Amino acid sequence: MAANETVAVLGAGGTMGFAMSRNIARAGVTVHAWNRTRARAEPLAEDGVQIFDTAAEAAAGADVILTMLTDADAVLAAVEGEHGALAAARDGAIWLQMSTIGIEGTERCAALARERGIRFVDAPVLGTKQPAEQGRLVVLASGPEDTRAALTPIFDAIGDRTLWLGEAGAGSRLKLVTNAWLVAIVEGAAEAIALSEGLGVDPRNFLEAVRGGGLDAPYLQLRGKAMIERDFTPSFRLSLAAKDARLAAEAAARHHLELPLVALVRDRLAAAAEQHGDEDVAAAFLVSAPSS
Repeated sequence: MAANETVAVLGAGGTMGFAMSRNIARAGVTVHAWNRTRARAEPLAEDGVQIFDTAAEAAAGADVILTMLTDADAVLAAVEGEHGALAAARDGAIWLQMSTIGIEGTERCAALARERGIRFVDAPVLGTKQPAEQGRLVVLASGPEDTRAALTPIFDAIGDRTLWLGEAGAGSRLKLVTNAWLVAIVEGAAEAIALSEGLGVDPRNFLEAVRGGGLDAPYLQLRGKAMIERDFTPSFRLSLAAKDARLAAEAAARHHLELPLVALVRDRLAAAAEQHGDEDVAAAFLVSAPSS
């Protein structure tokens, strides 16, 4: 992407969108930003990001329209209508959809892009707050081959690895697979630590016993420590993890797959999110924790 080209980030005030906007701007690309709550995006002005009141204003003249929002409904609300981004999209613009919105949501966005004659790239990311801030996300990109050159500088600014996976939709399918694994680790850690506490075993000894071996995983150590310490400062909100588990379960049902663990974790995270949705995903532990 040439230095004089412009990226419009919709959802620039969210945890991921904010960090991505900042890193893209620091890479020397012009960034227009919109967020439903403008105040959350305004600190980006310190990095030269221009903040706009509507998605259409942000998208006007942009070469790439990047959406990073909570779910498919939020994405479509940001791009449709008189004040939506697609109303102002220039000829030849690329819609870079990076939110986690599942198979159906991606299909809805792709259909809208075809209707409007805009190139659509499906590119969700792996990583939470800290990797986003450090520019170390993994990008799961899928879409037209002729978009790669324009998007590579963006992907290089926000991540340390990009996988190109084929036609649009392949990225979201792989994201569902990785999320199914992620939430399984969360639930497994929660139940193992709850069992430790219930049996009078120091759960720190559990983490130490598996550390560095075949049973270990960095995510287990990270979230397990948070569960033990009851530190649920959000890095990846539980409400979002519950949404991701639901999307994985929906995908399994759509493809007639019997995946009882995915369904169970969906229900467990949904129950935990009712009370602790704004806390970190580690708060899923509270559903299993022994009562004091």
